[in-house]
Amino acid sequence: MRTVGARVPAVGGIRTVPAPDAIARDYLLLALRLDQHVPGLVDGFFGPADLKAQVDLEPRRPPARLRDDARSLADRLAAEVGEPDRRDWLAAQVDALEAHAASMAGVTLPYLDLVTRFFGWTPVRRPDPDFERAAEELDTLLPGAGSLPDRLAAWDATLEVPAERLGAAVDWLVGRFRARAARTFGLPPGEDLRITLVHDQPWGAYNWYDGGLRSRVDVNTDLPARAPDLARTIAHETFPGHHLEHAWKEADLVEGAGRLEASALLINTPECLLSEGLADLGARFAMPPAEQADTLVELFEVAGLAVAADAARRRETAERAVRVHAPRSILASARVNAALMRHADGDDRDRVLDYLVRVGRFTPAVAAKRLDFIEHPLWRTYVFVYTEGEALLRRWVEDVPEPDRAARFGRLLHEQLTPAAVVAELERARAGHA
Repeated sequence: MRTVGARVPAVGGIRTVPAPDAIARDYLLLALRLDQHVPGLVDGFFGPADLKAQVDLEPRRPPARLRDDARSLADRLAAEVGEPDRRDWLAAQVDALEAHAASMAGVTLPYLDLVTRFFGWTPVRRPDPDFERAAEELDTLLPGAGSLPDRLAAWDATLEVPAERLGAAVDWLVGRFRARAARTFGLPPGEDLRITLVHDQPWGAYNWYDGGLRSRVDVNTDLPARAPDLARTIAHETFPGHHLEHAWKEADLVEGAGRLEASALLINTPECLLSEGLADLGARFAMPPAEQADTLVELFEVAGLAVAADAARRRETAERAVRVHAPRSILASARVNAALMRHADGDDRDRVLDYLVRVGRFTPAVAAKRLDFIEHPLWRTYVFVYTEGEALLRRWVEDVPEPDRAARFGRLLHEQLTPAAVVAELERARAGHA
């Protein structure tokens, strides 16, 4: 384990957590109690310590009782929560928690129904011709002998950041993206971020939000770090992605508005669809389209890539990497169809693996890793939030003129929005243009 860069101390000393109102208190207790049955459901908690201690010490509540608690809480929202945005957000979250409790209590929900309850959103199956067109585009961008997966692997190898340069590359990216986020979205005073290089983890990177406007971001060194992917990963986990979102919401919602329900970050709930979507979409603000190639050119040099030795080749590689990203992202979304095949259609493992290799153009080893994630008890529904969340928020952000798009994205950092609220805004805009 290695800590990258310096940790800037938070300003203002110890932060105090305001007391929750009855609704927020019962919401947090429900989430913490459910986490005892589904470890990992609470991905982060920086709320009142006495609530966590209470749940840790009390007898574990059975799922049927927790389902009743969720239903009771849902029934109280209309009378006890006056702000419409807060009420709608809580209603969506509580509905997801009720679905968790029902599932644990033995209620069988069809896979798509469960996903819809968890996220307030139903995933859309991608047409296979979209993948074929993406593969044809990549064939043109990466010509040569061998299969497309083999050529993609060879291309990736030219972009791998040497292990000894990974820390410097991460430091440079964090500094660059933080400065841009400060100019574009502002930073809450005292926000703090630490990056650590780790190993022996199943993911590429992870943001652990500790509260107090502080995040720990772990970057896994066991997996190859390709320069373009590393840039998007750092934007996703830090600025303007998870760290900035959590820090601003703590400052605005928890400390500013006293909405203590936002002090628990919950997996497999509607907030995840928007959080992962904004983190993926955030790369376009960390690296605006007109500057993507320039950013990669500089990153190649910082990372010590061999291609950086030749200025012309460095520029051509950066520009090609920008063009490769879009069709490759389309191929990556084959995992949406794979999850639906496995869990909604009931296809066996071998058939889904074949689909990922044949249609998604994953190598067999990568396809197996993707399927392991799809089959994991906690993540088998979560697989949708990246692709589906980014696609929804991209439509929403691009529904306003270019000069207004950063401000619209900024709302995701500060407001309690739901997938349904985003869809409603899009529908109102379409009705206004009709």
